[in-house]
Amino acid sequence: MIVRIMGEGQARLAEDHLAELNELDDRLMAAVKGGDEAVFRRTLTALLDRVRELGEPLPDDSLEPSGLILPAPDATLEEVRELLSDEGLIPSSV
Repeated sequence: MIVRIMGEGQARLAEDHLAELNELDDRLMAAVKGGDEAVFRRTLTALLDRVRELGEPLPDDSLEPSGLILPAPDATLEEVRELLSDEGLIPSSV
């Protein structure tokens, strides 16, 4: 699966990592819904860090279709709120 972090680029990520990322996504969604800025910031950082750690970066000139698009590291709580679906940033059907 190809994952894009806005403003950074894309990485190829094995689908067996999605369960771990979904746990972080659930915590992020709860922080956004609760308006908890500190937990939101910590969890967004953790989610993006895990994608960077687990994924294999694609070359900058590569334009693969992204299965997931995640917000930039400096995204605000409100910006992420607008990106969330009922299932968070990472749908369970991915």
